[in-house]
Amino acid sequence: MKVLVIGLGGVTNGGKTTLAEKLKKMLPNCDTISQDDFFKPETEVETDERGFKLYDVLDALYMDEMVRSIRNRIKSPASSGVVTEELQNTCDNLNNVYILIVEGFLLYSYEPLNELWNRRYFLTLPYEECKRRRSTRVYEPADTPGYFDGHVWPMYLKYKNELEENASITWIVVYLDGTKSQEELLSYVYSDIMKELKKMREENQQVTA
Repeated sequence: MKVLVIGLGGVTNGGKTTLAEKLKKMLPNCDTISQDDFFKPETEVETDERGFKLYDVLDALYMDEMVRSIRNRIKSPASSGVVTEELQNTCDNLNNVYILIVEGFLLYSYEPLNELWNRRYFLTLPYEECKRRRSTRVYEPADTPGYFDGHVWPMYLKYKNELEENASITWIVVYLDGTKSQEELLSYVYSDIMKELKKMREENQQVTA
């Protein structure tokens, strides 16, 4: 079985979860995994000298467990989605392609994950828009005063800069503007994944020819 593993990373409140769920409904044999499901309990998350819980770092997550979950899903695909005529034509000769979309804010900073991605997307937002969206969300535990500026945004910039430094021609990241409409983002990523499926089909045909 062919497997396509898609990373949907990026800034907090950038639209990752919404985009992943919409893609799941449109793509065949597609499933999603959310990094948010691997947060450690509050008692295990470090607190800095300012009293901020350091949630926006890798140490706040059970990353090894996340890697195991992704690998298990790849080995034992379970989900199926709507198969349109376009998808049926694209996926011909692929013997049931399985698409796994993994979404989260720290996908590309953990080395064991980097060998798994077929495509990497990264949603961005400008500071003011990100802060505005963050202020409308309810978190448990709730953001304390100064938390966004003191921890969330600096950690986003840190990991984004590291990503830009590590990316290369063989390690391509597609940056997405999170201020664009959900429909526009969905259309772009869907089309891009369809191109990847088409490429897989052509490669498969060459192997079986």
